[in-house]
Amino acid sequence: MNKGKVYLVGAGPGDPKLITVRGLECLKLCDVVVYDRLASPRLLRYLKPGTEKIYVGKLPDRHTMKQEEINRLLVDLALQGKTVTRLKGGDPTIFGRVGEEAELLVDNGVEFEIVPGITSAIAVPAYAGIPVTHRDLASSLSIITGHESPDKLDRSIHWDKVTNATGTLIFLMGVAKIGYIADQLMKHGKAPETPVALIRWGTRVEQRTVVGTLATIETVVKEAGFQPPAVIVVGEVVLQREKLQWYEKKPLFGLRVLVTRARPQASELADRIEALGGEPCEFPVIETRESAEPAAVEALQAALEQAEQYDWLMFTSVNGVDYFFDWLRKFRIDARRFHGASLAAVGPKTAEALARRGLIAEELPVKFHAEGLLERLASRLKPGERVLLPRGDLAREVLPRELKALGLLPTEIDVYETFVAEGQDELALEWLREKEIHLITFTSSSTVTNLLEVLKRNGIENPAELLADIPIASIGPITSQTIAEAGLRPAIEADDSTLEGLLSAIARHNATSKLREEG
Repeated sequence: MNKGKVYLVGAGPGDPKLITVRGLECLKLCDVVVYDRLASPRLLRYLKPGTEKIYVGKLPDRHTMKQEEINRLLVDLALQGKTVTRLKGGDPTIFGRVGEEAELLVDNGVEFEIVPGITSAIAVPAYAGIPVTHRDLASSLSIITGHESPDKLDRSIHWDKVTNATGTLIFLMGVAKIGYIADQLMKHGKAPETPVALIRWGTRVEQRTVVGTLATIETVVKEAGFQPPAVIVVGEVVLQREKLQWYEKKPLFGLRVLVTRARPQASELADRIEALGGEPCEFPVIETRESAEPAAVEALQAALEQAEQYDWLMFTSVNGVDYFFDWLRKFRIDARRFHGASLAAVGPKTAEALARRGLIAEELPVKFHAEGLLERLASRLKPGERVLLPRGDLAREVLPRELKALGLLPTEIDVYETFVAEGQDELALEWLREKEIHLITFTSSSTVTNLLEVLKRNGIENPAELLADIPIASIGPITSQTIAEAGLRPAIEADDSTLEGLLSAIARHNATSKLREEG
């Protein structure tokens, strides 16, 4: 059997988007990933199907696997002919023990590659608004381990040289020893009023920063109940934080948000949550697909073949637009045959989906649901007009019912079917169980009912009870009604039933919550 190859990859400090392009390539091509606690678990979503995942991370009170065992594991996996990515937090060459792993690979004739990562020593202070160098404040820095016992620290660190030779001091993994570190720095010449900052879980939504001086920092840390992992910054650059902090000021900072939309639409909402400082957790509970039932397909084709007979085409969702045109292609029906029909769209996103095809919807409701559409169109609808409604199989009956009441002739066609999604992310399920999701977003009634069903299928007997303490954000009144019927209560409801409206409402709620906590 041919030997495999091992990639020793730095995952960056926590924000999954801070991994390098090369690091991401190594994740996507590997057969096995060996990862630790400081690498973002969200990076595992880039793995190809079937990739083996082995967790070897360390916790302050427990070592999952000894370093020697990790070294041997990498060798054994490679000797089995597997491509292995060893994913390590930060940069693997800075207190990452990559040298030990690489040495054993060399000794066993295993090919390897070291892929640098963004070190937490620089990135974490930057996310706290602290540049580690500054032309007027610090022209050099030292990166020092603070994880050892005091006697080992004294043997490995020349306190007199470190204290007096550099501008900024960065200690990694030294929270538990902060009092000793501060004492040694003052003992060897640092002024007691020297600024100090500790940043916990930097670059993540859990990021938390405390600031003090060498004389006060131990007390500050104890009173704040500050726990590892954290980066310690000592030096005048800490004073820049007051003016330069940016990440913690983002409107959704501190929120890990569950996104329940169907996978094709989930990424748009996730990207916007991330841009606003939140951490999206994609957990699609909806899947859509074309019907394969012969009778349904035959009825759909018959309705579309009457293209010239329709006076209105009314679309109520982006999916409705996309699947409608997919069926036209499949049946080879020319869209120009609908030239006699006026177009109407529920919501700006639906209108945009039509505009991408060169079609401009004539009417757009103020309220982005079926009732709003009817309010806007009431003066233009005439009894006897034929209306084609390309929708999903779970669409509400309000629109066709009201059209009939006005004397119109609606034809409903199910251009797609909606199912409960399969294969949910185990990480998201774990976060829900452990109450590490800070907010749940629902963008339709189906996302509500399907999330509850998915949780039941995963062994949670009372999903509503599990979700009861997690704030819920609803895109509008129809979805809010479904949430209430499920025994839950929306804490947030968008003023406009759009993603913009939903995100604005979440941002306002988050700002209010922070003010309440500070007050």
